[in-house]
Amino acid sequence: MALLLAGCSSLGGDGPTTKRIAAAEGQALLAAQIEVVNLDSAVTERLQAFHSLPLFSDTFGEVPPTGSVIGPGDVLEVSITEAPPAVLFGGASGDSALRNPTAASNVQSVSSSRGWTSPQQVIDTEGTIFVPFAGTIPVAGRSPRQIEQTITDRLRGKAHQPQVIVRRVGNSAATVTVLGEVGQSGRVPISAHGERLLEIIAAAGGPKQPLTKTLVQISRNQQVYALPMGVVTQDPRQNIVMQPNDVVALLFQPYTFTALGATGQSNEISFEGPGFNLANALGRIGGLDENRADPKGVFVFRFEDPSVLNAASIAGKPRTADGKVPVIYRIDLRSPANLFLIQRFPIKQNDVLFVSNAPLVDFTKFLGIITSTVFSVAGIVNLAQ
Repeated sequence: MALLLAGCSSLGGDGPTTKRIAAAEGQALLAAQIEVVNLDSAVTERLQAFHSLPLFSDTFGEVPPTGSVIGPGDVLEVSITEAPPAVLFGGASGDSALRNPTAASNVQSVSSSRGWTSPQQVIDTEGTIFVPFAGTIPVAGRSPRQIEQTITDRLRGKAHQPQVIVRRVGNSAATVTVLGEVGQSGRVPISAHGERLLEIIAAAGGPKQPLTKTLVQISRNQQVYALPMGVVTQDPRQNIVMQPNDVVALLFQPYTFTALGATGQSNEISFEGPGFNLANALGRIGGLDENRADPKGVFVFRFEDPSVLNAASIAGKPRTADGKVPVIYRIDLRSPANLFLIQRFPIKQNDVLFVSNAPLVDFTKFLGIITSTVFSVAGIVNLAQ
């Protein structure tokens, strides 16, 4: 019996007990390493505010479509007609076949006026084109209508009632770059229609990975923000209008946390990313093991950003290479109020959710060992007799 009692501390278990974790701050070795935080409404609100991802609708806003703004790399075609009698362009190319830029079928309509159509011109880095009798025309950053007006003004007094049509044949400036986990990475042109984020992703072949494991990252004007694909598809406000030179990257992001201890399932568990809370996590693992779990011993182990914590409580404590502080969040599920708090407590990537055994569980194990030992000794004695 003395030997059994001496060996009681070596009974198997799933991890540290509630008492050991709660006393971590009081232990000389752990006091300088681990911050234990009891979960309450103030802590929960602070965590929610810090870990919530900025929405595309809030960071980028709802900008109007860019229209047909011309830029370097675009290809333009200029058509000029004069009312009879034609003075400058009448004999240049006979009856000019002018494309109607507003026709949906893009068919050619023939004008009876005499006119001229320029060769296609690529906009260079100087952002200009050349038009006979009108000279060098600045076009970069301007719409086709503005360019038409400039050419018309320069030809006034030289040509007889000139009519100018500027058409963008090739679109190289107004594009969005799409890369990552899509069907086909590349540059997707945008038009005056104002293509939105999901249209651009669909034009690139759509996401390769499941929506629940895909992160959408947008880079615009040296700002980079990301949201889970599921948030973008479920909230129409996040399907924002794209702008020229935007970069959209689809990233494969398998979010996971680890469940250990007296739970319904001890495993590495996948979840859908930001917005997943502790209540979801407990449900995902089948809750607490009612035969073993200590309801006041639910813990979340995390390397936390120090700005979320009280500066005085973490002063002098070591940090990881990326500046994080090891923290243990403790939740007492015996309190009904805490069932509301766990619905707002965010679970992060690589969190460890641990549920300790109830104190009587270890005592029950000890009784089991005692009982089996006593009966084994009694059986040996009977056999000897």
